[in-house]
Amino acid sequence: MKVLITYNSVHRGNTEKIAKTMATAIEADLIKYDKVDGYNILDYDLIGFGSGIYYGKANKELIEFIDSLPHVKKRNAFVFTTSGKENPKYIDAIAELLSEHGFEVVGKFSCKAFDVWGPLKLIGGINKGRPNSEDLKNAEIFIKELVEDLTDK
Repeated sequence: MKVLITYNSVHRGNTEKIAKTMATAIEADLIKYDKVDGYNILDYDLIGFGSGIYYGKANKELIEFIDSLPHVKKRNAFVFTTSGKENPKYIDAIAELLSEHGFEVVGKFSCKAFDVWGPLKLIGGINKGRPNSEDLKNAEIFIKELVEDLTDK
């Protein structure tokens, strides 16, 4: 199975840590979203889209990238996010956008991450040390199980 993991990681590299862990675990291609040719994604069986969450929303540039992709039919995708506070609606918004573009979202992964955005800076941030080794292990397990499930179909 040919897998691409594309992501945006802006401030602390939290999302990049998760993306690299997943890519290494299954030997996937790892490319930041702004280096991906939208038409080359059709060469992949599974595409992962990752973003940090900022004020409750995915990175604006990643959303614009997804909007610029060609419409596909039943192309498998998964979503992963990192945020100061895990909230299923964060990841669901990205998944919904991908579905609108013809992707079949077959998996979702999120974890807490170190966050010092806005007023959190005043208290030294939250979730120091996250994503931690347990988060990275969970990301590895997630991607391996997802690929295994899709390969068995």
